[in-house]
Amino acid sequence: MAQPLVKKDDDHDDELEYSPFMGIEKGAVLQEARVFNDPQVDPRRCSQVITKLLYLLNQGESFTKVEATEVFFSVTKLFQSKDTGLRRMVYLIIKELSPSSDEVIIVTSSLMKDMNSKIDMYRANAIRVLCRIIDGTLLTQIERYLKQAIVDKNPVVSSAALVSGLHLLKTNPEIVKRWSNEVQEGIQSRSALVQFHALALLHQIRQNDRLAVSKLVGSLTRGSVRSPLAQCLLIRYTSQVIRDMSNHGQSGERPFYEFLESCLRHKAEMVILEAARAITELDGVTSRELTPAITVLQLFLSSPRPVLRFAAVRTLNKVAMTHPMAVTNCNIDMESLISDQNRSIATLAITTLLKTGNESSVERLMKQITNFMSDIADEFKIVVVEAIRSLCVKFPLKYRSLMTFLSNILREEGGFEYKRAIVDSIVTIIRDIPDAKESGLLHLCEFIEDCEFTYLSTQILHFLGIEGPITSDPSKYIRYIYNRVHLENATVRAAAVSTLAKFGFMVESLKPRITVLLKRCIYDSDDEVRDRATLYLSVLGGDGTVDTEKDSKEFLFGPLEVPLVNMETSLKNYDPSEEAFDINSVPKEVKSLPLAEKKAQGKKPTGLGAPPAAPTSGFDGYEKLLSSIPEFAAFGKLFKSSPPVELTEAETEYAVNVVKHIFDGHVVFQYNCTNTIPEQLLERVNVIVDASEAEEFSEAASKALNSLPYDSPGQAFVAFEKPAGVPAVGKFSNTLTFVVKEVDTSTGEAEDDGVEDEYQLEDLEVVAADYIVKVGVSNFRNAWENMDEEDEHVDEYGLGQRESLGEAIKAVIDLLGMQSCEGTETVPSNARSHTCLLSGVYIGNVKVLVRAQFGMDSTKEIAMKLAVRAEDVSVAEAIHEIVANG
Repeated sequence: MAQPLVKKDDDHDDELEYSPFMGIEKGAVLQEARVFNDPQVDPRRCSQVITKLLYLLNQGESFTKVEATEVFFSVTKLFQSKDTGLRRMVYLIIKELSPSSDEVIIVTSSLMKDMNSKIDMYRANAIRVLCRIIDGTLLTQIERYLKQAIVDKNPVVSSAALVSGLHLLKTNPEIVKRWSNEVQEGIQSRSALVQFHALALLHQIRQNDRLAVSKLVGSLTRGSVRSPLAQCLLIRYTSQVIRDMSNHGQSGERPFYEFLESCLRHKAEMVILEAARAITELDGVTSRELTPAITVLQLFLSSPRPVLRFAAVRTLNKVAMTHPMAVTNCNIDMESLISDQNRSIATLAITTLLKTGNESSVERLMKQITNFMSDIADEFKIVVVEAIRSLCVKFPLKYRSLMTFLSNILREEGGFEYKRAIVDSIVTIIRDIPDAKESGLLHLCEFIEDCEFTYLSTQILHFLGIEGPITSDPSKYIRYIYNRVHLENATVRAAAVSTLAKFGFMVESLKPRITVLLKRCIYDSDDEVRDRATLYLSVLGGDGTVDTEKDSKEFLFGPLEVPLVNMETSLKNYDPSEEAFDINSVPKEVKSLPLAEKKAQGKKPTGLGAPPAAPTSGFDGYEKLLSSIPEFAAFGKLFKSSPPVELTEAETEYAVNVVKHIFDGHVVFQYNCTNTIPEQLLERVNVIVDASEAEEFSEAASKALNSLPYDSPGQAFVAFEKPAGVPAVGKFSNTLTFVVKEVDTSTGEAEDDGVEDEYQLEDLEVVAADYIVKVGVSNFRNAWENMDEEDEHVDEYGLGQRESLGEAIKAVIDLLGMQSCEGTETVPSNARSHTCLLSGVYIGNVKVLVRAQFGMDSTKEIAMKLAVRAEDVSVAEAIHEIVANG
């Protein structure tokens, strides 16, 4: 019986696993490369070997100098072959091998011969290879040929020369700038590709001259560009000119807007889309200017081509963030895209509708979205959830249907980030809409019964403890909370015990019931759960050991303004005495171990790997150490100590790092030094600090290190005086000076005579972040509202182009040196806007809170709106000054 025919391509598993290059080894391929030396060249076999070599290079395989040289010289012999396909492979391998200057000369004559060949393919490829491998001196020899190639009649040759010019502009800009006339002629070419490359190169040549770019755009917008690709480039350059003019304060009618609007009527779809996007991204764009762009985008929404629908709905989605009313005319067309087979298009359509829809359309949208959510990935679901959160804040009367939708999808399958986005949205709605509190809390209670994520369960319990006791019927939440004590892991059980205690303290009628439940918890198998239950029982029982009017309320609900790790360390170091433990003595900054110490995990490395650590570390240790030194004892209370900053490279003979100690009117540099040479003893070790680039600092005192034996860390100190309470900044140069004495390693005895020597260290900077201590707050919103609103200082900043919002947020956090709150330092991968919450203590023990709102446009330009509240309005202004100068 005949078997049915099956196409090989139908076996997708085999197709995915199969690769013709799987398992090839560099050594074997290099052996095969000997075929290049055969008297009778086999073009097919040589091409296969070159393909393998290119594969290895592109997979990151490194060739030694000898290997690369052997392959290069063997390949050059293939120029004798007349096979066109093999010649193209030769060009590729030479370009990838990037021969050194002394080797390039071997192949230059062959390439120059090809550059003047009658075969256009040879000419174009030879130009590309030559411009890739030659240096400036050889470039001048072929410059005349490159100029001729730019204006060549063959578009392939002309484009090759222009593209090579774009690459050469980075290394030899002065030579390429001399080609302006030829490049200008290339812009008039009939070839679309030549015109595109010529415009790109001419703009790159003139990009640093704003007036020249403006003239270029002005001349080309009058209709001399026919290539759609070049027209798209011209639209981008025009947008940049418009932006520059507005940034430099030029007023009046917007220049070149008519050109952008005329491009909306272009016959090429890519030009129309580029023009529409450019108009929507204009600074301060008006509704009148937006209308024609929105109209053409609306037409593309019904295009049969998915790429056009996607481009249109993505642009409209961005417009909806700033001009939602301008997009409302497209809502009917976008509703039809909810069922689009392309899930990316459907997601963008839904989120746009959520931004632009009116109050009456909310229920209809919710019904459509419900069927849609099960068909998309978590990353798209998160986008939809965040859009729903914004919609609920916009239309608070519709919270019931939106809350119901969120609670329903909360019970469905999904990953941690997706579930956290839903929980965060429900929490936001509860906080912003008082009427939604009770139903929202019940939805969260029902969710934690099946929640598989410990982090989310503990966060919900913590939130319940804040909001639950102030609802109309707090007792209905007790069952959900107490069930967690029996059915969850120890971490969640401990959080549930704390939440129960908060209900018992704030709701007098529930105190007896809570007390009974907590008594059952003191028999739990986990120490943390038992200890918490016992402590809370003593608080609620009123046995006189705790002041229930003050201490217990502060203990249960007051923000813990010190890091838990520091609290634990201070409690371990506390010596029982008649003097009570003072929480104000706990340092507020977290000290991280150096990476070498973390890896060692308690083991002390020796030799070159020995970390130059101080014998005392942590805030308490530093404070005791500095107060014991007479030169620094009068500086007052230590405000902050920085993490160690390395001043030497790894595995050098002398390892030095420095800790910056900040006082109100002084800065002390503690240089931790380690001698890693067994045959040497260092004496009179000191650090000479040059503060010529730190004008506000003057040296006040120093303390040298008498002796520094091998592998025994020691410290030298230098103190500087600065204006009191001022975050002075500056750069310091450091030179380690010492006397070297030779040591007999067999006896350990050092010679009597020594030689004076010095060792140059890296520069050190004192920055604004050194004057701010990282201190978190448990409830940022409450802390923010407790600050005086009149002391708030708000301003906006442009942060330039960044790869992502996360990079910009990290830069601001590093600049300010503050603690991120409530996980707001984490940014969703596809976010275009984000709010980051920061807290800290400014020098002088002034509490500071920061709310930074970030936004990113399509060109990856980042804008930031910074709101600062502080206990002293001058400190809020100082934070803004740090950002402005950063």
